[in-house]
Amino acid sequence: MGRSTRRAVNGASPSPRWEEDSLGFLIAPVERERFFADHYERAPLLTQRGEPNRYADLLTLEALDHFIASADLREGMLDLTRHRDRIARDSYVNDSGRVSAVAVAEHYMRGATIILPHLHESLFNLGDFCRSLEEVFSCHVQTNIYLTPRVNADGSANQGFPPHFDSHDVFVMQISGAKAWRFYGVPVETPYRGETFDAGHHAPGEVTKTFTLEPGDCVYIPRGLMHDAENVGDEPSLHVTVGLITKTWADLLLESISELALSEPDFRRSLPPGFAAREFDRDQARAHFAKLTKAIAEKASMDSAFDLLADNFLRARRPNTSGVIASAQALKESDRFRRRRFVPWNVADDEGKIVLIGPGGDLDFKAEDGDALDVALSGKTFTAADLECDAPLDFIRTLWAAGFLERLER
Repeated sequence: MGRSTRRAVNGASPSPRWEEDSLGFLIAPVERERFFADHYERAPLLTQRGEPNRYADLLTLEALDHFIASADLREGMLDLTRHRDRIARDSYVNDSGRVSAVAVAEHYMRGATIILPHLHESLFNLGDFCRSLEEVFSCHVQTNIYLTPRVNADGSANQGFPPHFDSHDVFVMQISGAKAWRFYGVPVETPYRGETFDAGHHAPGEVTKTFTLEPGDCVYIPRGLMHDAENVGDEPSLHVTVGLITKTWADLLLESISELALSEPDFRRSLPPGFAAREFDRDQARAHFAKLTKAIAEKASMDSAFDLLADNFLRARRPNTSGVIASAQALKESDRFRRRRFVPWNVADDEGKIVLIGPGGDLDFKAEDGDALDVALSGKTFTAADLECDAPLDFIRTLWAAGFLERLER
């Protein structure tokens, strides 16, 4: 695939490649500080560039077509939707859970939108792009791919979803074709995870903004903002929705209360017998609840809960082991290594051991290996000779197999 371009917008400095600065790649020429101050969780940001090949090394229509035709697609890997009528899943998924590429093609030609959730788990560059954004936001980043057919023969536009809001923030990257968007009101400000859109309860309100995304354009949509989109023009519309699955202050507070309950028995006591009865007197329960909330204010620890959420985020990342299987048997003393890009990590001391916390779980090292670990994780190029430890090659193998290192070309 082609490389993304570096083009100045309105006289500004050239925007970075995604490998250099993934957030800057999405929002340029807006600076990161302005994005977080004025837009993040607050207001949408539309960036229109006139660079149709900007996302070509992440996804193209041809690459998506090849993936659908060649991959062994199972239930959950591909969905179909159509605004006008519901598409039964059993019309394209057989009894063994395998997706029929033929049925998908037939539905698509009749106006269905193809959705591929989590395609970043199958396409390497798209996966690396998500990992780079995870480094910025410290949250799980996922993709949904939407391919909507061109306008119908009668001139009517194709639309996958009616007006709705999402419960997570998204960046929408237009890959090919064009899609007309409409923004409405904000019925729920920063909806909580799991607080889904309900058409019978959440009215879209008046249209507040309209625009069309062309190839290379991007729009950031904060959660809670009502929106819809439809294909326009004579080409299929392909876009990537990048979702930010963040942790909230409520998550942090709940975790701190859970930790406090380990040391405070009052939190672990059962609710009063018969509390669900209509005639139950809640006065004593209110007094006990007030006692607990006072204990939270006086004793709950933010730092320990913060550490736990941070470490669990690191462990839940997917290790990147590309290149290991192909060349691990040929490891030599003279081979040069460097910490792999976009690998989140932390270290902790556990009773004299060094624990490396990162994607996939923890690795234990001896305390005397600390200097070698500093060298390996510094981001600078090194060889086995630079590591002060008993078995440098074994040390490298451990980090390499776990996805922390990449071997450089000789």
